[in-house]
Amino acid sequence: MLRPAQIRRAIPGALEALDLPGLALERGQVRDNYELADGRRVVVATDRCTVFNQPIGQVPYKGQVLNQLTNWWFEHTADLVPNHVIDIPDPNVTIALKANPLPIAVIVRGFISGITPTSLWAQYAAGKRTIYGITFPDELRKNQELPHPIVTATEKSFGRTHESPLTDAEVIATGIAPALWERIRAVALKLFLRGRQLCILSDLILVDSKYEFGLDLNGDLVLIDELHTPDSSRFWRADTYAERLEEGAEPDSFDRELIRLWYQGQGYSESDTLPPLFEDMIVTVSQRYQRVYEVLTGTRFQPASYPAHKRILVALRYAQVLD
Repeated sequence: MLRPAQIRRAIPGALEALDLPGLALERGQVRDNYELADGRRVVVATDRCTVFNQPIGQVPYKGQVLNQLTNWWFEHTADLVPNHVIDIPDPNVTIALKANPLPIAVIVRGFISGITPTSLWAQYAAGKRTIYGITFPDELRKNQELPHPIVTATEKSFGRTHESPLTDAEVIATGIAPALWERIRAVALKLFLRGRQLCILSDLILVDSKYEFGLDLNGDLVLIDELHTPDSSRFWRADTYAERLEEGAEPDSFDRELIRLWYQGQGYSESDTLPPLFEDMIVTVSQRYQRVYEVLTGTRFQPASYPAHKRILVALRYAQVLD
């Protein structure tokens, strides 16, 4: 894991966006996507950081960590569902199959937790006992493990809006066939259970996760987007979880919830316009993300050197993406 001084030196060179001449850009919250004429896509993981669906600046090496960790997970779940990866010519870059994204995201939750108004715990604490079509017993405690993971679908969020939960009928109404939806539910649960097993070996708890799927050009289901990263999932330390639960304290977090809680501690809510992260918090976030990568993969994080723009352009030319 990089020392704080190394991360601070890298802050001015954090990768915010990338200009690839002649390629159409589709800019996401934290990734830039470029369409190629031959049915491939170039996905560049930037260091942009968002929370409550708002941009809050850049965290050095975040893109590399998330890109490499996602592809590590893809390798460990390829027997469950194909993914869209073709090549990884640079730590920040994945060359992927072109796929038609499905209009839903799938959330699998293993604990009753969360701090946003739409989170499972927030709804339960507000008095709701039937949530996402599932009836929960009284006297559950915040951050308690659920008897069984629950699988739900949501609309994809855009801008500062939250995902809206969908019933099975509403999922079908988006054009997803019932048989495909049942397969997606089953695959998402298998991905979560596989993730939980591998996290336990690294003394982490996989709390919940978001999965996105698409159909490739042959109409077959493929896994796309990120997989089990600190931006798409929540991770807690396993060795301190029981003690923190007993104390009524938040678990030790290694994901974006750390940033949400920090902003709440500063007096901001998700409806406020958030200021950029402080430098000390940037360092903390970068190190937490690196820690997740290292404990899961068993590999020390070795960052590629900056400047990223030049490095990535060279890698893409070598991969025969650019002239």
